Amino acid sequence: MTRTLDEAGRDKTAERLLKSSANKSYDPDVDIDWNAPLAEGKRYIPEHRSSLYGTELWAGLTPEQRIELGKHEVASVATNGLWFEILLMQMLLKEVYDADPTSKHAQYALTEIADECRHSTMFARMTERIGCPAYGPVRWRRRLGKILPVIGYGPALYGSILVAEEILDRLQREQMTDPEIQPLVRMVNRIHVLEEARHVTFAREAVTRGMAKLSRKELGYQRLLIALVSHEITRSLVNPAVYKAVGIRPRDGYLAAMANPHWHVTVHYAGERIMQFLGEAGLVGAPGMYWWRRSFLVNDR
Repeated sequence: MTRTLDEAGRDKTAERLLKSSANKSYDPDVDIDWNAPLAEGKRYIPEHRSSLYGTELWAGLTPEQRIELGKHEVASVATNGLWFEILLMQMLLKEVYDADPTSKHAQYALTEIADECRHSTMFARMTERIGCPAYGPVRWRRRLGKILPVIGYGPALYGSILVAEEILDRLQREQMTDPEIQPLVRMVNRIHVLEEARHVTFAREAVTRGMAKLSRKELGYQRLLIALVSHEITRSLVNPAVYKAVGIRPRDGYLAAMANPHWHVTVHYAGERIMQFLGEAGLVGAPGMYWWRRSFLVNDR
């Protein structure tokens, strides 16, 4: 495919996504009733998606403590999602900086950044409304994340975006229609899922186009980078501090979660669709396989 045809195809997709954004976007300030009372006795995540589900620590929790843990876990996932969306916006702005602003591709990238700003605010308000701290990543991981917009580019950049977005997307799709989940959390999930569908299309096409241009040497770097980033994404979903909310020492809770086969299944389930795409695209492979296995996204064989 020539450069001209490639750019024409890219802009055609971007134009379609711009129309979709104009026709169906949400404003969480308006579309969510932030003053509605939380539903008593409703969960914040399904029990089997808790990081401690099936462990001895889980067996020692009361039903009320299990709901409380889920509340803090959903806040951790939301504020880690917020952190990654801020990194995502920086990376997209770097792409737009050198792009032709009159192109539909650049204009959709800016539209996506606007979406992510609203999503980040929505995640922050949900965390505040349910009464949880802004957990985010642990301090050293937050500092490490600052280098990603500097070293991230090409298929690994968009692939990393997909890993973060599609892991969250699959968990949210499971929960947004579950009547046992808090209505506020379900509405946040629904808005994020519907708008992220456009972002996923944009990023998947960018990965496919970028992979066609890579040399063998560059492929190795892209594979290693996305594997490292994906490892940090899955390992940061639950901040160890959440376990203090139910009287569990953070280190004990985190070690139990990382060794918990039920949690491994949850992460693998959440990443199943995106891993199939990345594998078919050629981004999963040496020299990154050690980090993919540690991320729980690839079975450790």
